[in-house]
Amino acid sequence: MTASPVGRRSLFRWTGLAACGLLLTGCSVGEAQQPTTITFFQFKGEAVAYFEDLARQFEAQNPDVRVVVDNVPDPETALRTRLVKEDVPDVLTLNANGTFGELASAGVFADFAGSAALEDVNPAYAQIVQELGAGSEGAVNGIPFAANAAGVLYNEELFAEHGVAVPQTWDELIAAARTFEDRGVTPFYGTLADAWTGQAPLAPIVPQTTPEDFWEQRFAGETTFQEEWPEAAGKLAELFEHTQPDPVATGYEDGTAAFARGESAMLLLGNYAVPQIRSFEPDFTIGSFALPATNDPAQTVLVSGVDVVITAGADTEHPEEVRRFVEFLMQPEVVQDYAEEQTAVPTLEGLSNDDPALTGIQPYIDQERIVGFFDHQFIPAVPLGPLLQQYLIDGDREAFLASLDESWDEVATRRSWGLGAVESR
Repeated sequence: MTASPVGRRSLFRWTGLAACGLLLTGCSVGEAQQPTTITFFQFKGEAVAYFEDLARQFEAQNPDVRVVVDNVPDPETALRTRLVKEDVPDVLTLNANGTFGELASAGVFADFAGSAALEDVNPAYAQIVQELGAGSEGAVNGIPFAANAAGVLYNEELFAEHGVAVPQTWDELIAAARTFEDRGVTPFYGTLADAWTGQAPLAPIVPQTTPEDFWEQRFAGETTFQEEWPEAAGKLAELFEHTQPDPVATGYEDGTAAFARGESAMLLLGNYAVPQIRSFEPDFTIGSFALPATNDPAQTVLVSGVDVVITAGADTEHPEEVRRFVEFLMQPEVVQDYAEEQTAVPTLEGLSNDDPALTGIQPYIDQERIVGFFDHQFIPAVPLGPLLQQYLIDGDREAFLASLDESWDEVATRRSWGLGAVESR
């Protein structure tokens, strides 16, 4: 794909800096100049070649700019190391999670409020990013580029063979699991050797079984996980009663490979697992559906988060070049092409991914029946994954929720992330 030239207005409120950059560029007309170099911090390991190619395309259209792509295997550690050295990259791709919110709230990233690049973004995805935190009141510190979703992936052939319909309610989901068990088929393949995978099925259960304002209350210290999460934790444990024996012995890679071999009817992971499944079995027929956590289908929502957010350093020395590169990345054809290549969900209104593996969840996106990933409200200081893993091993729900409250409260007093948190500077 060759992206078309772009001509949108400035992305940043720091227009004074951008104007200064333009003035300097204008003064150098007729002089031989070396290209301006900007750094592009890129965290998606599976998309290294894609973003490298995009950078080369941009350079071909903008010969006065050189983009150095910095592909990093451990992005959060790498970025924090750079911050200590006051070396913030010019442009960044990051996962829109608690760490992003923490850094945004600390004023690390540029403000995109009022940007043309935000005009076509699905409002639900824009809101998900905003709820993670911002550097000041009304600031927008990231632009949603690609989204993913957590629900249930299923083997269409096994469902058809055993006459099982896609579940629309919680009772139907458990009934489907029991039907498969009665016929010698493992309902769900658990991958708990990688602790984070326990978070995937909990993500859609939490918003369907807790008050709508739960996070506002939890951040304010007005409720606890022990008060509001027993039902969600109980339903998560019930799902793991229908996995293969000893799911903690199997990790993400082995579990997706087993699913691709037809060893289970369902996988409690999101669309991000589809490329890996197809790498094992390209012709595997994967379906998807939103996990229903209640018996009222109208209450079912799709958990969909911003997997890739584009942002920029607040104090970049090259604001005009950064603006042009960010606008280039946010072109609809670029967003669409990435979504198709990575089996992701495009974040711009009017775009969709027609991949058959995503057909079952697309109506929720079209209707904006989506909520963000609950675990994106956590920062690494709260060991959610290990606590969940231990709970799904020992089944001690009370201990799990008490430990979660204790870990949360330890960092809550110094909170600078989540749900519009703004650090005073």
